Amino acid sequence: MGVLKVSTVWLALMFIQGCSSGQPPDTPSPQKTVFDPLTQPLDRARDVQKTVNQSAEDTRKAVDSQERGDNPP
Repeated sequence: MGVLKVSTVWLALMFIQGCSSGQPPDTPSPQKTVFDPLTQPLDRARDVQKTVNQSAEDTRKAVDSQERGDNPP
Protein backbone atom coordinates (compact mmCIF):
# COMPACT_ATOMS: atom_id res chain seq x y z
CA MET A 1 0.00 0.00 0.00
CA GLY A 2 2.82 2.42 0.72
CA VAL A 3 4.17 2.09 -2.82
CA LEU A 4 0.72 2.87 -4.26
CA LYS A 5 0.40 6.08 -2.21
CA VAL A 6 3.90 7.26 -3.11
CA SER A 7 3.46 6.50 -6.79
CA THR A 8 0.06 8.26 -6.85
CA VAL A 9 1.53 11.40 -5.30
CA TRP A 10 4.55 11.21 -7.61
CA LEU A 11 2.33 10.87 -10.70
CA ALA A 12 0.15 13.77 -9.59
CA LEU A 13 3.23 15.98 -9.10
CA MET A 14 4.67 14.99 -12.48
CA PHE A 15 1.33 15.78 -14.15
CA ILE A 16 1.23 19.23 -12.54
CA GLN A 17 4.85 19.90 -13.47
CA GLY A 18 4.30 18.73 -17.05
CA CYS A 19 1.28 20.98 -17.55
CA SER A 20 2.95 24.13 -16.31
CA SER A 21 4.58 26.41 -18.90
CA GLY A 22 7.73 27.00 -16.86
CA GLN A 23 7.49 30.76 -17.41
CA PRO A 24 6.11 33.22 -14.90
CA PRO A 25 2.65 34.52 -15.76
CA ASP A 26 2.46 37.85 -17.54
CA THR A 27 1.23 40.70 -15.38
CA PRO A 28 -1.84 42.22 -16.98
CA SER A 29 -1.87 45.92 -17.72
CA PRO A 30 -4.28 47.98 -15.66
CA GLN A 31 -7.78 47.75 -17.04
CA LYS A 32 -9.81 50.84 -17.79
CA THR A 33 -12.63 51.32 -15.38
CA VAL A 34 -15.77 53.37 -15.26
CA PHE A 35 -14.04 55.84 -12.96
CA ASP A 36 -11.15 56.71 -15.32
CA PRO A 37 -12.89 59.79 -16.80
CA LEU A 38 -13.54 61.01 -13.26
CA THR A 39 -9.98 60.51 -12.02
CA GLN A 40 -8.22 62.10 -15.01
CA PRO A 41 -9.07 65.69 -13.97
CA LEU A 42 -7.92 64.91 -10.44
CA ASP A 43 -4.58 63.61 -11.73
CA ARG A 44 -4.13 66.73 -13.85
CA ALA A 45 -4.99 68.94 -10.87
CA ARG A 46 -2.39 67.13 -8.75
CA ASP A 47 0.24 67.69 -11.45
CA VAL A 48 -0.64 71.39 -11.62
CA GLN A 49 -0.44 71.62 -7.84
CA LYS A 50 3.04 70.09 -7.89
CA THR A 51 4.11 72.69 -10.46
CA VAL A 52 2.66 75.53 -8.38
CA ASN A 53 4.33 74.23 -5.22
CA GLN A 54 7.70 73.98 -6.99
CA SER A 55 7.35 77.52 -8.32
CA ALA A 56 6.44 78.83 -4.87
CA GLU A 57 9.46 77.07 -3.36
CA ASP A 58 11.76 78.58 -5.99
CA THR A 59 10.33 82.05 -5.34
CA ARG A 60 10.70 81.58 -1.58
CA LYS A 61 14.35 80.61 -2.01
CA ALA A 62 14.99 83.62 -4.25
CA VAL A 63 13.40 86.01 -1.74
CA ASP A 64 15.37 84.50 1.15
CA SER A 65 18.64 84.82 -0.73
CA GLN A 66 17.91 88.45 -1.61
CA GLU A 67 17.09 89.23 2.02
CA ARG A 68 20.44 87.83 3.11
CA GLY A 69 22.20 89.74 0.35
CA ASP A 70 23.39 86.59 -1.41
CA ASN A 71 23.48 86.19 -5.15
CA PRO A 72 20.25 84.75 -6.54
CA PRO A 73 20.35 80.98 -7.02
